Amino acid sequence: MAEQNQDRLHIRLHVYDEEIEVVVKREEEEFYRAAAKLITERYNAYAQAYKGRKSDHTIALMSLIDIALLYQKERSHNDTSPYDNVLARLTAEMEEALKE
Repeated sequence: MAEQNQDRLHIRLHVYDEEIEVVVKREEEEFYRAAAKLITERYNAYAQAYKGRKSDHTIALMSLIDIALLYQKERSHNDTSPYDNVLARLTAEMEEALKE
């Protein structure tokens, strides 16, 4: 149990105007800090553009949509299923040709 606790860190993240305490895996600390920074940067950009015209809630949602869009674009670049399908078809064609 003590060994498991050594793999975890208790950190404080500054996200926009708030401090958030989280317990994270030691190897993921860098990702959490980068995520907090990205959220803060995106929220600040939207707040600068829309503060006073949109609610804080709406600004937060706009920030989330922006970040989710980045995630979805990156995820689509890592989708290997089209390549897997082509390779499977080519492999089947080669195996069929070798049988002849």
